[in-house]
Amino acid sequence: MRLIPSLTGSVARPRRPLDCLVSVCFVIDRLSRAGTETQLLALIRHLDPAVVRPSLCLLDGDDPESRALLPSHCPTLTLGLKGLCRPAAVAAAVKLATFWRRNRVNVVQTYFIDSTYFATPLARLCGIRRVVQVRNNVGYWLTPVHRVIGRGFARLADVILTNSDAGREAIIKTSRRPAERVQVIENGVDVERFPPGPLPDTSRAVVRIGAVANLRPVKNIDGLVRVAQRLCRDNPRLHFEVAGDGDERSVLEAAIRQAGLEGRFVLRGAVSDIPAFLASLDMAVLCSHSESMSNALLEYMAAGRAIVATDVGANSRLVRDGREGIIVARADDDALAGGILTFRRQPDLAREMGAAARTRVQAEFSRAAMIRRFEDFYRSLGERPGKNIRARPDR
Repeated sequence: MRLIPSLTGSVARPRRPLDCLVSVCFVIDRLSRAGTETQLLALIRHLDPAVVRPSLCLLDGDDPESRALLPSHCPTLTLGLKGLCRPAAVAAAVKLATFWRRNRVNVVQTYFIDSTYFATPLARLCGIRRVVQVRNNVGYWLTPVHRVIGRGFARLADVILTNSDAGREAIIKTSRRPAERVQVIENGVDVERFPPGPLPDTSRAVVRIGAVANLRPVKNIDGLVRVAQRLCRDNPRLHFEVAGDGDERSVLEAAIRQAGLEGRFVLRGAVSDIPAFLASLDMAVLCSHSESMSNALLEYMAAGRAIVATDVGANSRLVRDGREGIIVARADDDALAGGILTFRRQPDLAREMGAAARTRVQAEFSRAAMIRRFEDFYRSLGERPGKNIRARPDR
């Protein structure tokens, strides 16, 4: 058998014949540096080629960011499709079917609504052996129409994947699929991107508090502005920053001005070096109204920050209240302010919990652990039809 070089440069295991491999085509609307897209690119990059042969299709993908992020080490296809009801959709379907045939794809895995609506029925028409849908949220944005349409497309999938128990429960409820058809594979973070550094010091003259979040209403950054306004009255040395951009930026800038927080609450926009940004903070806040499993929270843990997070989605699974951070009620400005003040007044607690958060993420939520969970999942898909797989160990 021919030996192939591994991702680390060492000699890998013998590669099985192409027809025996699990050949997975990931289909997504476009690429960005947001959480789902980042996790997908990491998955493609690190899958063991002796187990899975990946390929990638972008439904649109004509934008500069998508082109810049396209992986170079697997087959890719960019369809440039701007809408599912356009005449170009027929030609795009032919291109995608040809791409699947050329790459001997036997598993199609879709992300987001448009890609799922486009690729799921096409995969069935093309005789693809396994169809997997991914929904890494609790469906807070679903309209009644999408709920109805989504149920029909969910029936075409062998498995629906999500990244948290909260997400699984929401999908079972909205899709009406049998529980065994909805599986959880938890996210992981590349801990090595976050080198160990000084633990948070909330006793210093200026305490820096920040968040990594898209500027959308669900992330509740407006709530963080209100909390900052309240805290800064009695704590003039607090400084707030948010890394991320989005449609709500102008609204938030106006709220910051109205609160008199110019220079003390900064919207940094898109930040390419998240580890460096987090290393500059003492406290990291996640104040979302809804999450499934937050990539930002995993990054906070990897950076060893003192964490205050709302009790939504998998947040309390990742950060156990009073052990790795402080968990507060959703949409409760008083509770959020109280969590921040607790760390401000107890520097030893901030350091202790920051260290505990990093230890926990290294042990249970590393990127390598996530990749192993996906590889086990794909192995089970390739074993026999209809097998009920377990995508993660019992907790």
